[in-house]
Amino acid sequence: MEPITLALPLLFGLLVATVGLPPLLGYLGAGFALFAVGTNQAELITQFADLGVLLLLFAIGLKLDLRSLLKTEIWAGASGHLLITIGLFTALIKLMAFAGIGLLPQLDLSQAILVSFALSFSSTVFVIKSLEQSGDTESLYGRTAIGILIMQDLFAVLYLTFSKGVLPSPWALSLLLLIPVRPLLTKVMDRCGHGEMLVLFGLVMTLVPGAALFEAVGLKPDLGALIMGILLAGHSKSSELAKSLFLFKELFLVAFFLSIGLQGFPTIDELYTALALLLLLPLKLGLFVALLLRARFRLRSAMMTSFSLTNFSEFGLIVMTAALATGALTDSWLRIIALMVSLSFLVSAPLVKYAQPLYHWLQLRLTNVERTPLHPEDQPIDLGTPKIIIFGMGRIGSAAYDAFKEQYGDVVLGVDHKSSIIDRHTNDGRKAILGDGTDTDFWDKLLPVDSVHLIVLAMPSHHGNLSTAELISQSHYKGKISAVVRYHDEQDALLEMGVHNVYNIYHAAGTGLADSIIETLPPSLQYTRSM
Repeated sequence: MEPITLALPLLFGLLVATVGLPPLLGYLGAGFALFAVGTNQAELITQFADLGVLLLLFAIGLKLDLRSLLKTEIWAGASGHLLITIGLFTALIKLMAFAGIGLLPQLDLSQAILVSFALSFSSTVFVIKSLEQSGDTESLYGRTAIGILIMQDLFAVLYLTFSKGVLPSPWALSLLLLIPVRPLLTKVMDRCGHGEMLVLFGLVMTLVPGAALFEAVGLKPDLGALIMGILLAGHSKSSELAKSLFLFKELFLVAFFLSIGLQGFPTIDELYTALALLLLLPLKLGLFVALLLRARFRLRSAMMTSFSLTNFSEFGLIVMTAALATGALTDSWLRIIALMVSLSFLVSAPLVKYAQPLYHWLQLRLTNVERTPLHPEDQPIDLGTPKIIIFGMGRIGSAAYDAFKEQYGDVVLGVDHKSSIIDRHTNDGRKAILGDGTDTDFWDKLLPVDSVHLIVLAMPSHHGNLSTAELISQSHYKGKISAVVRYHDEQDALLEMGVHNVYNIYHAAGTGLADSIIETLPPSLQYTRSM
């Protein structure tokens, strides 16, 4: 690969990141720059781009809980938004076409519907990156946004599967045999360990039984990658596999955005068309807010979800690519949609960054819009009157809970974001509630409580502990904060955030091990050691 093909994305990504915008915008710009200098790596970049999309879908499948898609706000919200958006956008596109704007007069009704369908999607890559940066992935609004994105992705994959205009091979029914084969695949997954073999396993599952097998029977490779991910979801190592593939997926998705820019520079008419269609973005935002309020979300949850989803998607580009392949649209529309995706990120990035102050500003102007009773997961949170709260009820948090309870009595409360962990602790007689300390929404829903003297941050992620400490510092809490770390360099960041005591779990484990061994030593050896 030419050095410039690697250097330009890095340079443009850094430049864009320095002004607080997603590096994806820089990668798109680098693609246009590579087109301008006439790179001969276009075919290789396209192959990497295709692999990036397949890994993205496989990773989505790995994290997918099919039951979550059955929630009304997910399936009804995504389906309702899709149908209303297509109808509304099609009508507005035809109205703008009547006004003679850009290339819109060239679209017939079926083409206008196809463009509206492409514009109905929100960017999976952009939204998930934004949620990860804010630490709100496990919040109600974060989970809702991701659920809606997955439904949209499923709609896109179904379109891509049937866009060829031919029925799949009768052999496609044989793919059902993958279900009974799952136990064998999970055994192979277990044998792969935790290193490069696990990564290789993920790549093979994505490309062989996923992409290649589905394509062989006349189905879209993208659908195969998603199905294979779903098939392996729920396994004890599925989360680890998704994390192992993360950097590969991110790197290959850079190639995807480069490939968009390699489509060429937009003409003046294409630019006018993109700018005109960008005016549809506020309608997309308003429609999401209305649908989520109807699902009985609080105004904050509805708006935070909608701010995240107010953009156009890379899947819209994939849909456009499929439409070009069938001759449904000209290549001008791929450049138009690519430009719209880029411009929508410019709009969405500040919306997400300043979502909290925007919500507070709008809250004063939008009254009596919430429906009662509120969504069960959006109710105010009553902690009771605990004296000690532990965030993260894994092995460390559980041990701390038991030690505090033995010393101080029944004054401890555990908090964890996984319902399965909460159910286990409740069955074991511990007081624990579902919540996520990294979620601004959690702190926003808390009822005032003055009894707490100590908060312990025992989450497995340093980022989670740090984000929670930051949110605590912004609250009215005046008590003590303690946290656990794994590495020495994590300690200073927590102390700067206002944490009073930091404990290294490896050091503590070593000290505890030594103390336990010393207690078993013969008295004579203990005496010798003390001398």
